[in-house]
Amino acid sequence: MKYLIYRNHTLEHLFKQLEAEYNGYGDLSISTQNAKSLIWFFIPPPNADLEKLCNEIESYKGQLEMLLQENEQHNFILFTISPRLLGNFVDGDTSVLEKVNEFNSFIYQSSQNTSNRVQFLNIDDFLNDYSLDQIFDWKYYLISQIVIAPTLARPFKKWFNQKLNVLANKRKKCLVLDLDNTLWGGILGEDGISGIQIGDAYPGLAFRTFQELLLEAQKNGVILAVCSKNNLEDVQEVWEKNPYLILKEDHFSAVRANWQNKAENIQSIAQELNIGLDSMVFIDDNPAERQMVKQVLPEVEIPEFPKNPYDLPTFFWEVWDNHFKVFELTNEDKAKTKQYIENKKRSQAKNKFVNVDEYIASLEMTLYPKLVDEFSAVRVAQMTQKTNQFNLTTKRYEVADILEFAQKGHLVYHMAVTDKFGDSGITLLSIAKINGDSAEIDLFLLSCRILGRGIETEFFKGLMNQLVERGVKKVNAQFIPSKKNKQTEEFYERMGMELVNTDSSGIKNYVLGLDKAFELSNLYKVEV
Repeated sequence: MKYLIYRNHTLEHLFKQLEAEYNGYGDLSISTQNAKSLIWFFIPPPNADLEKLCNEIESYKGQLEMLLQENEQHNFILFTISPRLLGNFVDGDTSVLEKVNEFNSFIYQSSQNTSNRVQFLNIDDFLNDYSLDQIFDWKYYLISQIVIAPTLARPFKKWFNQKLNVLANKRKKCLVLDLDNTLWGGILGEDGISGIQIGDAYPGLAFRTFQELLLEAQKNGVILAVCSKNNLEDVQEVWEKNPYLILKEDHFSAVRANWQNKAENIQSIAQELNIGLDSMVFIDDNPAERQMVKQVLPEVEIPEFPKNPYDLPTFFWEVWDNHFKVFELTNEDKAKTKQYIENKKRSQAKNKFVNVDEYIASLEMTLYPKLVDEFSAVRVAQMTQKTNQFNLTTKRYEVADILEFAQKGHLVYHMAVTDKFGDSGITLLSIAKINGDSAEIDLFLLSCRILGRGIETEFFKGLMNQLVERGVKKVNAQFIPSKKNKQTEEFYERMGMELVNTDSSGIKNYVLGLDKAFELSNLYKVEV
């Protein structure tokens, strides 16, 4: 049983796709032992007695509070109460609405105070697309205690699955954008920098609004890139001279404006940014280009582009909700695009040096190693969920798991990195489980955006020194192969660990004796 659903009305038609059990209506006594997550979805019954309705909603709050307290080891998904389901008598009555707001505020506060263990969904996000006649039918309610009509089961399933992806942090990283008839109306090569449609009047206003929304996405951690069949010089000129453009060259972490195959360009962008193709979304108005990229690069997500410019804002929010929205944004998420743009500057600087050590020294890097705490736990858990390439075991953990490791005395060790170009944030993480004078490296990873600067070696040395301080004499470790972590296969060997064996599935087991601390490089400044 993956989910246990607490309800006071019939909900089976909405959650057919889930491996789930249900409580009896309003019964909280059902065992939670075998459930991975608990879902709370109480709906106040249609009732003309407003005082009774207020008491009913108040009782939900008390029941939910008790359920949260008694099941602190479980994850929760809590549904809000929608005033739209309360009946016509509620219109204009503030007492019921106040109780609804109190309940929904309690849900929100619960989600804020439980380190991501408790999350909530606003049911109005779904219901607002439908009229009351579509949502509620007295026939279904009186016969089967169904509040949300069976006709909405299919769209609810789609909506809920999208929300589960959001809650699970299954977020794409990069939005690759065409230019002509996508970010502006018209064709730059034909209409010129002043002839493209972008500005205060329709259809230019629609494209400008689209760019404004994309800029907000960029500020919230979405990497923007350009893939357009155009002359680069023309594109750079329009960025420089057209005053109505919201997005300028500095907003894009990678630019491909040329006449090459777009699939090849997207592959090149992925390589430049060091991200997987499956973390990319490609937007292009041309159906032929979309189809070609879809055939060559099936890992890339390619939504259908709207036929009318006035649909662009709606299109943006569909793309955002389906691919980029997350339950909680960390500071590192918000700074991500700035970091990738800074990486362009680092690559340019690297070309000036023949010697790698000289290049690393020129970056003036500072390392900030720390142990996990309640403030960094969200970012740390997020890294375990999202990091695939330089990740030696690819184990995934929630915030509660991270904090539990720390409470048990295990070493949850992370490091932030800055250099003269900017702040990369927390980008390295290791978890070492300590048992007396021995330890096992359970997890070792770093963000792909800081590869190539030798920091992984220094981080490993720092981890070993932390273990030496704790009296550890022997360290065990594993490399567990995945589809994406091939580049890390020999990392432990390069660090001097002894390969003990390799099993039939490709898992490598290592051991290292610790008798003294590692000497750290003078190429990095370390701030403890």
